[in-house]
Amino acid sequence: MQYSPAEIMQYIREEDVKFIRLAFCDVYGRQKNISIMPHEVERAFAHGIAFDASAIAGFGGEIRSDLFLHPDPSTIAVLPWRPEHGRVVRMFCDISYPDGSSFEADTRAILKRAAAGAEREGYRFFFGSELEFYLFNRDESGAPTREPYDHAGYMDIAPEDRGENVRREICLTLEQMGILPESSHHEEGPGQNEIDFRYSDPLSAADNTVTFRAVVNTIAARSGLCADFSPKPLPDCPGNGMHVNISAKGGSGDPLPHLIAGILGRVSEMTVFLNPSPDSYARLGIGKAPRYITWSGENRSQLIRVPAATGEYRRAELRSPDPLCNPYLAFALLIEAGMEGIRERAELPTAADRNLFLAPPETLSGYQLLPGTLEEAAQAALSSGFVKNCLPASVIESYCRR
Repeated sequence: MQYSPAEIMQYIREEDVKFIRLAFCDVYGRQKNISIMPHEVERAFAHGIAFDASAIAGFGGEIRSDLFLHPDPSTIAVLPWRPEHGRVVRMFCDISYPDGSSFEADTRAILKRAAAGAEREGYRFFFGSELEFYLFNRDESGAPTREPYDHAGYMDIAPEDRGENVRREICLTLEQMGILPESSHHEEGPGQNEIDFRYSDPLSAADNTVTFRAVVNTIAARSGLCADFSPKPLPDCPGNGMHVNISAKGGSGDPLPHLIAGILGRVSEMTVFLNPSPDSYARLGIGKAPRYITWSGENRSQLIRVPAATGEYRRAELRSPDPLCNPYLAFALLIEAGMEGIRERAELPTAADRNLFLAPPETLSGYQLLPGTLEEAAQAALSSGFVKNCLPASVIESYCRR
């Protein structure tokens, strides 16, 4: 909902809020925050709250360490796991230099600009994420192990599925924070779970993804467990994916085919931002994770599939990203690639209506591969004019020259 700063300050006074977390992400999408007291909120809205950015990944060094956080009042949410008396709330923030100019490595601002650019051309984008994660036991000292919490399989039920109550608490907590999960279930791997979200505007969808990861980690820890979002936690088990559902409204005719064509045309160049760790590439091509740049209808062996849905639920599902990606960058690049396809009325290649996991080598040789390593993906981004037009040089350097 849209709130004014005055309404936020009134809420803080009336609801016994004692701590306000100003949240933001580093360039890799890891959430950070500073807590301020209620008497500092007016200053935060008027001038911003300064912080030392020199130790934040991708934010530069000591020579430009002073940056300011400006809370977005529309993102206020109570943290339900904190005490009711002396409540704690959280707001996501925009980041600026001391002179008020936008900080170029603020990935949330990058997504806002991409969505606003699409709207100026008459198109609104919508995103919904499906995130997978493992639950592992902790040892006697509380350190994470690689021992799965259960050994259930896909969509199993209790008692084999021991994660049922953890997922329930996660979903109820998200609901209390104003985020509506669509469904949840046990995934294929031992101790692996998935929770899916209803579609929303790009910025809300990215904020919700960051919030989701924080909630899962918190609830898992409160349950004596460790949540793991890494793309390949167990070498011989399915990896964790973050399937991204994307749709657009606007213009004349159906923009979805052109949107998909635009993404297919640029996906190799943006892969380093969708799959940002070396282990990301151990996941791709294994199980249901895609390896080839293809699309089809309901076929889950493809990079992009168009699920069996109609009306407002008609969408494309991109299956390559993993949960360690920065959702602000991922969604911004998908909007830019989708808009390029829409603008140029790009034509879709022929649908790959076959199971690529069982296809013979002579069939597979006709399809282009996604980058096979982090180094290949980084090189594709570095040589891409598209990426250079979409992202500031400092963000590209952070991902491609590590």
